[in-house]
Amino acid sequence: MTSDNSNSSAQSKGGSYLDAARGLTTQVLAAADLADREREIRAKLANAIKDQGLFRLLVPQSIGGGEIDYLEFLDIVEVFAKADGSTAWCVNQNNVFATTSATMPKRLAREIWSDRRAVVSNGPPTSAEAVPEGDGYRLTGRWNFSSGARHATWVAAVAPIRNPDCDEEDREVRTMLLPKEHVNLVDVWQVNGLRGTGSVSFEVEDLYVHKSRTFRRFDEPREAGPLYVMPMVLLFASGFATVALGIARAGLDAAIEVAGSKTPQGRALLREEPDTWRQIGQAEAILRSARAFLRESASAAWKSAREVRSLTLEERIRLRLAGTHGIRMAAQVVDIAYTLFGSHAIFENNPIQRRFQDVHAITQQLQGRMDHYDTAGQFFLGLEPQGIF
Repeated sequence: MTSDNSNSSAQSKGGSYLDAARGLTTQVLAAADLADREREIRAKLANAIKDQGLFRLLVPQSIGGGEIDYLEFLDIVEVFAKADGSTAWCVNQNNVFATTSATMPKRLAREIWSDRRAVVSNGPPTSAEAVPEGDGYRLTGRWNFSSGARHATWVAAVAPIRNPDCDEEDREVRTMLLPKEHVNLVDVWQVNGLRGTGSVSFEVEDLYVHKSRTFRRFDEPREAGPLYVMPMVLLFASGFATVALGIARAGLDAAIEVAGSKTPQGRALLREEPDTWRQIGQAEAILRSARAFLRESASAAWKSAREVRSLTLEERIRLRLAGTHGIRMAAQVVDIAYTLFGSHAIFENNPIQRRFQDVHAITQQLQGRMDHYDTAGQFFLGLEPQGIF
C-alpha cells in the first residue's frame, strides 16, 4: 500500500536529505528513551523517517530512490548517530541492504519500493532451506538479528536451494523477499545495547515463495551508478563505524558539558583538574583521527567507484581497516567519557549510559571484529589477505 505522504520527500520540499535528517534530530532525541525501553523505533518516528525518503537513500533513482552520494549518506548516518545509536543503526542497515534493489529483478524492486514507506529488513540464517516446487520454492527456516523488523514492510530470507545432485558447498543460494505479514517474528532481543533497533528473529515453515520474488544476491547489478560498484560489506562497515563514531562524539560532548558543572566530593570542579584536561585531549585526538581515517578511506574508495568503476585491493582493505578501527576507537572514547561521569554514569537516566551500552554492542558485531586488523596486517606484509572485504 502506498503511503498518503508519498510526495513528502526531502527533495520535493526544496531541501536536501541531510537537511531532512537534521530536521528530525529533536524527534529522534525525544523518542530515544522510549525506543530503548520498548526495544523498537516507534511507528511515529519510523514513518517520519520514511516520509522524508531516508530509508531509500541508496535505492536507484530509476525505481524512485534517492541514489545519493555515498559520502553524503555517511553524513546522514552521523547526524542520526549523534542523536541515537539505535535509530542510526537502522538507518544504515536498512539503507545498505536496499542496494540489493539494483541487483534483483526490476519488476520485484518496483513491487517493493513503489510504496514510499517500504523498508526491507534481513538477517543471517541459523537454519534455512528452500525446496523447488513448481514455479517457486517451499521455504523453511529461521533468521536472526533482523534490525528494523518492527518498522519493515518486507523481510529478506537467504536460503540454499535443495539439490540432491550438488554437494553442500555447491548449492545455489537465493534471497527470498517476503511480505512481513508472512513471517513469524520471534522476540529474542533481550540485550543491553542497541535495544531500540528491535533486532528480532523471524521464521517461516513450509512457506511457498514464487520465483519472481527471489534473486541471486551476488549477481552483477543492472544499475550503472557508482553506488553499486561499492561492495555491500564495506558500505555496512563504513556506515556502522560512522554510527559508533557519532555515538562517541555525543558521549564526549556530554562529558565536556558535565565537566563544567560537576565537583567530585573533596575535589575541584572537574574542568579545573589536570587529569580531566589530559583525558579530554586524548579523547579528542582518538576520535578526530579515527574519523579522519575513515573519511579519507571512504573518499578514496568513492573516487575510484565514480571515476574508474572499481576499487583496488588496497582501497578495499583500507576501508575495511578504517571501519573496524573507527568502531574500536569510538568505544575507547566513550569509555573515557564514562569514567569522567564517575558514579553517576551507572544510572539509566545519565546520557552516557545508553551510549556506553550501544557502542560496546557495536564492537561485538561483525564489522567490529578484531580479526579485520589481521586482514589488513596480512595485506601490508605482502601476504594474501584473508577475510571479508
